[in-house]
Amino acid sequence: MHDAATYRVSELAEELQLFLREAYGSIWVTGEVQRLHRSRTGHLYFELVEKGDGDQIVAKLDAALFRNDARAVERLLARHDQSLTEGMAVRCRAGFDLYPPTGRLQLIVREIDPVFSLGTLERRRRETLRWLAAEGLLDANRSLTLPALPLRIALVTSHGSAAYHDFVSTLEESRYRFRVHVVHAAVQGVRAEREIVSALRMVSRLAVDCVVVVRGGGSRTDLAAFDSRAIAEAIARSPLPVLTGLGHETDEAVADRVAHTALKTPTKVAEHLVREIDRAADTLDRMGVALSAGARDRLRDGRETLERAERGIRSALARLRRAHDRIGDLARVFRLLVGQRLDRARGRVAEIGTRLSQTAPRLPLRSEERRRFLGRRLALEARRLVAGAEERLTARQRLCRQLAPDRTLARGFSITRTEAGRVVRDPALVAPGQRLVTETAGGPIRSRVEES
Repeated sequence: MHDAATYRVSELAEELQLFLREAYGSIWVTGEVQRLHRSRTGHLYFELVEKGDGDQIVAKLDAALFRNDARAVERLLARHDQSLTEGMAVRCRAGFDLYPPTGRLQLIVREIDPVFSLGTLERRRRETLRWLAAEGLLDANRSLTLPALPLRIALVTSHGSAAYHDFVSTLEESRYRFRVHVVHAAVQGVRAEREIVSALRMVSRLAVDCVVVVRGGGSRTDLAAFDSRAIAEAIARSPLPVLTGLGHETDEAVADRVAHTALKTPTKVAEHLVREIDRAADTLDRMGVALSAGARDRLRDGRETLERAERGIRSALARLRRAHDRIGDLARVFRLLVGQRLDRARGRVAEIGTRLSQTAPRLPLRSEERRRFLGRRLALEARRLVAGAEERLTARQRLCRQLAPDRTLARGFSITRTEAGRVVRDPALVAPGQRLVTETAGGPIRSRVEES
């Protein structure tokens, strides 16, 4: 037993190091990048993990991308509009190494395949779009109506970021009083999906007009979070219109596809909201002009009507004054004529009195005979007058009976009136379609004019 080889720790570590370098000097490994950070010396360190069902980690390796290789990898990814980010699926060429002072086993990454990452992103993107279409969610948020005055805004972004400042400053430069409720959320990396979904659920309970999700520019992989099913579903199911400005001029994220309105940058989203308010303000201005014009027309019409009424009143007052003057003239003439008649009547009375006084002494002598004579004359004259009056009355009665409407109707004549009771004496007084009532001896006949 004492003859068995015995290693010092350093010796065993060095042998393992040589073995790993020879056995796994250059291999291709796939996994997801997590806990990515850069050291002060420029090296990149991260964990390369494999996930199983339920997004659980089933395997994990520490990985390092040293400074020179990191620069080459970043340049290569940039040419494919990518950058190394947390949550990114990668295929990398690496070797195993053991660092004896710490006993740390690491993958030393030398190269990353950009085509693999793009393919993975695109595959996930297409799967998400197919799922959204099957669930009927692609156009759900777009079917909501953006209020005419979207002044109350919930802003989901990284608080204090360039995207935040671009959006808020553009609103502040407008002449409108926007109210922005900011909800902080990471917009890239492993926390982005969870925090954005949580923020969207929270703002759905706020008293706002719309939700805005923005981030600054970045690579295709920086935008990977916005291709996730969870964020897309949260946007699609939001009860509020969601506007996106994800800072990418060429690509459309799945979040853009399900949003109510997708614009390229945070500034463009803010400008879009300002234009919405501008349109509403223009509409209000046009309505105000139309209402003012209508009010002026009504006032002008009312003023003209009032002026016509005033002219009518002045004309009526003038006619009243003329009538008053005419009545005064007639009253003066009447008083003059009455005075003249009274004067003549007084003279006549005086004359009769004189004649009576002259004839009065002879009257007693002949009064009895005169009374009998006058009585007979009076009786005869009365009988004659009564007989004449009776004859005239009888003749007029016969004439009235002959001219009575019922006798006229009985002879075949009729009387035609309008429904208002107006007698129709001329066909020109009626119009086609007008109702008439014709009175006959047997009763009324109702008719309608066909032509006149």
